[in-house]
Amino acid sequence: MNKRGRSRSTPPWPVAIPAIIALAFLVLPVLGLLIRAPWGRLIELLTSRTSLDALRLSLVTALSATVISIAIGLPLAWLLARAEFPGRRFARALVTVPLVLPPVVGGIALLLAFGRRGMVGQYLDSCCGITLPFSTPGVVVAETFVAMPFLIITVEGALRGLDTRLEDAAATLGASKWAVFRRVTLPLIGPSLIAGGVLTFARALGEFGATITFAGNLPGVTQTLPLAVYMGLEGDPDQAIALSLVLLLVSIAVLVGLRDRWLRTGVAS
Repeated sequence: MNKRGRSRSTPPWPVAIPAIIALAFLVLPVLGLLIRAPWGRLIELLTSRTSLDALRLSLVTALSATVISIAIGLPLAWLLARAEFPGRRFARALVTVPLVLPPVVGGIALLLAFGRRGMVGQYLDSCCGITLPFSTPGVVVAETFVAMPFLIITVEGALRGLDTRLEDAAATLGASKWAVFRRVTLPLIGPSLIAGGVLTFARALGEFGATITFAGNLPGVTQTLPLAVYMGLEGDPDQAIALSLVLLLVSIAVLVGLRDRWLRTGVAS
C-alpha cells in the first residue's frame, strides 16, 4: 500500500483491454514515424537549404513569440490573479479563447484585425507603413496569438497559489510594490514562469493553421517547420518525415523537462 493508502493491483480485463487499446492508439503513429524515418539520409535532409531556412525561421519566430508573451502576458496574468476590476471573469475567458479556437479561424480573425484592411492593420499600413500579413513579423503575431494563453494560465495559477506572507513582509519593511514584485514575487513564481515560457515556445514552434492563413507559406520568409513538413508531403516525403522528427524531439524534450523539474512535485505531494 502506498503512502496515500491506495493499493496497487492487477486491473480487471474490462479496464485493461481498453487501456491497452488507448495506449497503442497514441503510440503507434509515433512508432510509425520512427520506423519510416530515412535515417540514412537524415543529415542530408536536415542540412538542405529548405530545412535550414525553415528551422532558422522557426527558432527566431518562436523565441520572439515567447519573449513577447512574457513581456505582455506576465502583467496580464498578474492583473487576472491579483487585481479587482470590472469584467475580470470575462477577460479571463477571452484569454482562453485561442486555446479552443480552430487555428484557421484564428488566422482569419488576425487578418480581420491586422490585415491591410483590418481594424488595426489599415492604420498600421497607412500611418506607419507596417504590413503584417505574409511577412516574418506576421508569423510572430500568429504564433504569439495562439501560444501566449499557455503562459498566462500557467503564471496566473502560480500567482493564485502563492503564499503572500513574504510579499506582505517585504511591503511592511518598506519595499515598494515594484520592488516586491521584482525581488519577491518573480523569484517565487520563477519555476512556473519558466514552465509557461517553455510551453509557449513549444506551442509557437508547432503552430500551423493560424500561420499559413495569416502569414502564408513563403520559403525563407514565412515557411516555418510545420509548413515545410506540409509542403514536403507533396514533394519530398522523406524530408517531411525528417523535419517531423525534429518537432517530435522538441516535444519530447519539453515534456521530459517539465515533468522532471516542475511537475514532479504535484505527483509526489
